[in-house]
Amino acid sequence: MEEKFILCPICRHKTRTKIRPDTEARNLPVLCRVCKCETVMDIKGGRAQKSEQMNTV
Repeated sequence: MEEKFILCPICRHKTRTKIRPDTEARNLPVLCRVCKCETVMDIKGGRAQKSEQMNTV
C-alpha cells in the first residue's frame, strides 16, 4: 500500500504526517516543522486539503 506525506499548504514542505489511500480524517491539526504553522486539514481518499469549517470551542 502506498503511503505519502501530507504537504504543508503554506510552504509546500513535507510534514511528519503520513496518509494511505484509505485514510479519512476531519479537522486534523497538522503541524509543519519548517514554517511552524498549524493547519486544520480534512483527509479523504488519500488526498488532504484545508478544512473549510471553522472550529469553535
